[in-house]
Amino acid sequence: MATRPSDTDQAADPGAGERAPGAVTVGPGEGSEPDARFTFANERTFLAWNRTALALVVAGLAIAQLLPPFPGVPWGRHLLAVPLIALGATVAVAGYLEWRRNQRALHHGQPLPRSPLPRILAASITVMAIIAGVLILLSTTLK
Repeated sequence: MATRPSDTDQAADPGAGERAPGAVTVGPGEGSEPDARFTFANERTFLAWNRTALALVVAGLAIAQLLPPFPGVPWGRHLLAVPLIALGATVAVAGYLEWRRNQRALHHGQPLPRSPLPRILAASITVMAIIAGVLILLSTTLK
């Protein structure tokens, strides 16, 4: 007579049972609940993207409100501030969409999709640094 492995046997060897310990079916077509550690890691990544987005928005606001005007380039602060604020909003929305996409992949046991966020953020910050450098050179020339 075949016996069912106990919960302690499954905890020691997750491959011994039909599914991992603690895995529950979420719903029809929804897949199964992933290991909590992966869910928490995905949530921490989402929160890190939100911190990045908040930092970009605050940097844009600080530039617009606290940075002295560039001599000869009165619109210079806005040229730096507005794209940073817009980038912050974009990163916040994209971070949520990425979290949702990763959660779906985890539920279905699929590999996580590649994130476009690091590339977007790196390219945007590089462009902003170039614009800042040009503004500084332009303001020293127009003094």
